[in-house]
Amino acid sequence: MSKLSQIAWDDTVLPFQLDRSDIRGRVARLDGVLEEVLSQHDYPRIVEMLVAEVALLTAMIGQTIKLRWKLSIQVRGNGPIRIIATDYYAPTADGAPARIRGWASYDAEALDLAADPFSQIGQGYFAILIDQGQDTTPYQGITPLTGGSLSACAEAYFAQSEQLATRFELSFGRSILPGQGESWRAGGVMLQHMPPASPLHIVPEGSGDEGLLNPEDLLEGEEGENWVRANVLLDTVEDMELIGPTVQPTDLLVRLFHEERPRVFDPQRVEFGCTCSADRVRNSLSIYSARDIATMTTDDGRVTADCQFCGAHYEFDPATLGFEAAKNPGGSPRESDDD
Repeated sequence: MSKLSQIAWDDTVLPFQLDRSDIRGRVARLDGVLEEVLSQHDYPRIVEMLVAEVALLTAMIGQTIKLRWKLSIQVRGNGPIRIIATDYYAPTADGAPARIRGWASYDAEALDLAADPFSQIGQGYFAILIDQGQDTTPYQGITPLTGGSLSACAEAYFAQSEQLATRFELSFGRSILPGQGESWRAGGVMLQHMPPASPLHIVPEGSGDEGLLNPEDLLEGEEGENWVRANVLLDTVEDMELIGPTVQPTDLLVRLFHEERPRVFDPQRVEFGCTCSADRVRNSLSIYSARDIATMTTDDGRVTADCQFCGAHYEFDPATLGFEAAKNPGGSPRESDDD
């Protein structure tokens, strides 16, 4: 694989379809965007691994949805790792990149650095939130944490909340390429059986943990056979094929699924992006009274805010904040609504 080919596939999501099996999928490669997401924070490696996994899931899931604005994944637990949150922002125009950001909250003192990362989340839930923008009602789907990994949680989410058989095969970690320093690379394949034309067979109880549905619970007959066959083929994939950079995604699909007649579509570029701004912070504080703002004011007479995603730091004159603000953002006196 040439250097130019590697660059062409870095930070992309490639949609494909297996025409023989009526299965769609995505091949994702993240390197620079993942490095930038993680470099915003000084996380322990065990936390980085989970953020990397959720970022990779977010890139693939976000690209499957006809999204006008934002898809978010939130993982919340009662363990040392309390929150993992990522956002996927849809492209704003044809040919524009999608944008991803992510962060995590954890108790450093309680964290067991030698433990399996997923075990440090504890009991909680995996949620996907879809916000199509102004004048729409956001959608939220929640499933319990299950299966021993976040990719297993995502599979359970689609089976339970969307009744779509879904499979993820992921690989991620720090790697060193010839002539380059150590950096994060991640790659994965997502398979998803297309919705059937006829109504789904109703399963009274799933075969998964706590009665959750598994992909196998949703498919019967020829559809079930197609799903099993595609998964057996995906089982043969190797980590280095997933993360690259020596194997192109198109070559990987041919190697895995050539008998399934894979058909690819235009790849989607992905980059790091944060939507925070001083105006957004002001708007979020506009619901507070002057008394509330006073409790947020530091001894230096400023109100400060830090973005959890990108680390941007903002400082404000408290007199310019809240619905009782005495000054405009520029510092000029604010006219009373009664004038």
